[in-house]
Amino acid sequence: MTGQASTSRLGLLQAFLACIIWGVMPIYFKLLESVAPLEVVAHRIVWSVPVLLIILYFRKNLSGLRIAWAEPKIRGPLLATALLITVNWLVYVWAIQEDHILAASLGYFISPLLSVFLANIFLKEKLSRNQWIAVGIAAIGVSILAMEAWQTLWISLALAGSWGLYGLVRKMTDVGPIVGLTVETSYLLLPFLLFIGWITFGTTTPTTTTHLGDNLTIDILLLGGAIVTATPLMLFAAAVKKMKLSTIGLTQYIAPTLQFLIGVLLYREPLTTSHIICFILIWISLAIFSADAIFGGASKKTAAT
Repeated sequence: MTGQASTSRLGLLQAFLACIIWGVMPIYFKLLESVAPLEVVAHRIVWSVPVLLIILYFRKNLSGLRIAWAEPKIRGPLLATALLITVNWLVYVWAIQEDHILAASLGYFISPLLSVFLANIFLKEKLSRNQWIAVGIAAIGVSILAMEAWQTLWISLALAGSWGLYGLVRKMTDVGPIVGLTVETSYLLLPFLLFIGWITFGTTTPTTTTHLGDNLTIDILLLGGAIVTATPLMLFAAAVKKMKLSTIGLTQYIAPTLQFLIGVLLYREPLTTSHIICFILIWISLAIFSADAIFGGASKKTAAT
């Protein structure tokens, strides 16, 4: 029992660290404001491939990668998720650089609720009455925000939609998180590598953006994007194996909460009345959703025994 509790605590620590890294990521990408968002994403994808391959090598799981590439039922969906993750990362980096951190955080607050809704439609997973109430309250909050901040609402919906669809397809695909991301980034490696080569060496006209080789600090940050991508993923994947799903579900709100606080307190993004009302309603819906996941799951377990 003591060993199980120790393992659970380690899992909780790993999940917290992963979510904290995701939560403070806006600060990282703010440091790359001089680099165009598409170029930032290109470097993040290109340098992730060797880092992920090294991780798989030391985890002795290169065989899992070979199996994934050999199986059409895995390769096909991962091509779709590769495109979805590209859209998600591009919108996210652009939003951070354009001072829309609040809109980005709202997207990731909405995402778990959207994921449940998508699972209801495509996987026929039934929603409880409380879950439907939570989704309804969230929809009201988004509608209120749309009346005043409709110019940036697309950011939140694009992030929530791309991440929700990404999670749906990955849930339907029998592949681990690290192997899956390796395949996804491998799909994108060649086009983005050619893009980096062209903008770095092929353009001679002066631009207002910084490229690889122009500044040592920027170079380190661009290369470090692979570490920033892989580290929280490994931590979270390890945590999932050690923790209850209900507890894991609660930790996913840490990242958008940190992003929200960073946007308001550090970068002084304007917080309008509609923002406040929307976030309050989203938080209420998440509280209902989380309580239903915890206590609903407990009651089912009691009934089963």
